[in-house]
Formats: sequence, structure tokens, C-alpha cells
Amino acid sequence: MRKLTMALLGGASICLAVTIALLVWRVAGGWVAGATAFALLGLGLSLQGVVGRSMDQKSLQRDFEMLKQAHLMVTGQLEQINESLAVLAEAVQEKAVRSSEELTFEVRMLEDLIQRMSASLDERLAGGLGGEAAEEERPQIFRRAPAQTGALLNTVREALAENRVDLYLQPVVTLPQRRTVFYESFSRLRDATGQVMMPAQYLSVAEPEGLVTAIDNLLLFRCVQIVRRLAKQDRKVAIFCNISLSSLGDDAFFPQFLEFLSENKDMAGGLIFELGLPAFAQRGSVEARNMAKLADLGFRFSIDKVSQLDLDFRELQRADVKFIKIAAQTLITQMQDGDDGRLSLRPMRDLHASDFAGLARRYGAEIIVEKIEEERQVIDVLELDINFGQGHLFGEPRAIRDAVLAETDPPASFMQTTLRRAAAR
Repeated sequence: MRKLTMALLGGASICLAVTIALLVWRVAGGWVAGATAFALLGLGLSLQGVVGRSMDQKSLQRDFEMLKQAHLMVTGQLEQINESLAVLAEAVQEKAVRSSEELTFEVRMLEDLIQRMSASLDERLAGGLGGEAAEEERPQIFRRAPAQTGALLNTVREALAENRVDLYLQPVVTLPQRRTVFYESFSRLRDATGQVMMPAQYLSVAEPEGLVTAIDNLLLFRCVQIVRRLAKQDRKVAIFCNISLSSLGDDAFFPQFLEFLSENKDMAGGLIFELGLPAFAQRGSVEARNMAKLADLGFRFSIDKVSQLDLDFRELQRADVKFIKIAAQTLITQMQDGDDGRLSLRPMRDLHASDFAGLARRYGAEIIVEKIEEERQVIDVLELDINFGQGHLFGEPRAIRDAVLAETDPPASFMQTTLRRAAAR
């Protein structure tokens, strides 16, 4: 715009100077006309310069105002950013404090648990009782020598002290889609050489010493942490975690664990507590009340180790059991041809085999067929209208990565110190 204005002004000055010069030339002669034209042209150029400078000043002033407004806008935005950063810093600090308090609470519970476990173990070893006495009750062919029992107990104790308790997860899938919707958790111990010890190897000596409860409780904590990690990743996958009658009836451990779960009710959808059917049938009033307290918080239950299909579904419903796990071989061997030519189940000849899962659903429970290892078994299961399966065919139990597992435990040095302090008492 400025260039156009200056061009028009310059053109007008030249036209005016030429016009007046022609008039003067006709009246006064050539040299007078030239001088007049030159003077008028200089006056026009001077006027053009004055106008140009005036326009430059106005443009500069306008730019300055725009710059001033931009500076005010940037200043306002910086203030908003500072306020947001302050709010974010406060939120991060609160979250860090909360996480620290949660970790402190869990470590305190683990400390109490390990102290009691260690004291019990030292007392039994010092008195020559426990594992060796239990060995005497076993058939001779299965008995271990006292030295072997003591060595195995020491191996289990060292595995706990060195935090060599691994968490394994096995998928539970939908049928027939085979989409993972749950995981079942398992615990495995490792000896000093890193060799994995299966439960069949150590349960016979660990259970009489009360170590199984310690392992189960440690597994509970790890499952809670894994569920929390999955929730942060927005993965809606629940985990079956074994809980023993000893844990449910432990008047020192369970109240603390219940308090912790009460403060974390949001995990109820991601954690399913599992008991074996024999243990479920043997539960007393204390264990039943504690299961009811967990159910009141929204947590669900599952039973496994089902050997017979004539289940008391009403009792399972009263105990808030939502899942029933039955081994594929157990289920298939109970199937037979009925009187009407359709498949039936031996304990319930009047019930068609395909109606068994529907019967469980009427009482609020889903059947999960576990230990599926062959495709043929999948075909048999699908004929029974069962929606969930588990077994090596869909995926073997896999260990959680060490980096993830480390986030669910107190430091190994802490556990070692705690065990030594408890043993010194």
C-alpha cells in the first residue's frame, strides 16, 4: 500500500511540474520554464519524502502496538503455563507420596509375614519337628531321609530370603475365538543355581512348616501389583490368584490384607481369588466370614480341583463363587450316552451334558475347562456350550519378566535382614 501511494504521489508531482512548465514557456520563454519545472519537481520530491516519512512513522507505530499486544499475549500464556506446571508438580508430588505410603504398607505386611514364618521355621528346625515328623507319616517308599528334608527346607527358606519366588501367568481364553480374557497365576521357587522347583518338589516339606502360607501370601501381593500395572495400561484382563485357607483364617495377616484391599476397591474387577474344592468344603466359620468380606468389596471367587460334577450350586452361589474350573479329562470321562440318545453326565443322568454349563450360569457361575492339551478336547468342550478354556494348547505358563517382577517386591537385602533379625530372637 505504501509503495502504491508513493508512486501515485511521484507521478502527480511530475505531471504538475510539466504542466506549469509548459504554461510558463508559452508566456516567459524557455529558460524560465525550465527553471520553474525544476523547482516544482524538487518541491514535489520533497513533499513525497515528507509524506513517506509520515507513513513510515505510522507504520512503525502500528507495528509497535502489535508487538506490544503480542508481548502481552505471550506473558499471559506463560503465566497460564506456570500455573499448570505448578498444579502438575503438586499432583506428581501427591502421587509420589501416596505410592510411597502404599509401598511402605505392603513392605510392613511382608515384614510381619516373613518374621512369623521365619520364627516358626527356626523353632521347628531347632526342635527337630515339623517336616521330619511329617515324613514319618508318609509311606516308606515316598519318605525322604532327614538330611534330605532339612536340605530341602533350607533351600525353600533361602529362596524366600533371596526373593527367588517367580510369578507365572497362563492365559484363559474364550471359546471358540481363543481370545485371552483372564490369566491364572502360579508361583515357582528357584534354588541357588537358578533351577526352577515345581510345587510337587517342595510342598511336602513346606506345608508342615507353614511356608506354603508365606508363599501364597507373597503371590497375593504380586498379583495385586500386576493387576495395578495392567490397569494403568488400560488392559481389562483379570487374574486368578490362589488364596489358601491358612491365609483366609490368619488373624494377623488377613485383617491387614483386607484393609489394603478396602483402600483399593478399584482392583476388584481384576483380581479373582481361587480355592480348591476340597479346601472350600473344609472352610470354617472364620474363613467363610472373611470370604464374605472380600465379596462385599466386589471381589469374586473361583474353585478348581473339581473331581465330581454333582456340585452344590446353591452353596457356591451363597459363597459368591463366579467361576468353576474343571479339568478337561474329568469332564469328558463323565460324559455318556443318555437313554434318549443324547449325551448326559454320569452323576446327573437326567441332565443333558449340553445343559450343565447353563445350569451353572443360572447360579451365577461360568464353567472353565482347564488342562486342555488337544484339539479333540476343544471339540468336545464346544459341544457342551462352555465359553472358556485353559491349557497348554492355548499357552503354557510363562514367567513375568524380571524387570516387571522386581517392581512387585521389596529389595532382597531387606528380606535377608528381616530373616536374620527374626532368627536371632
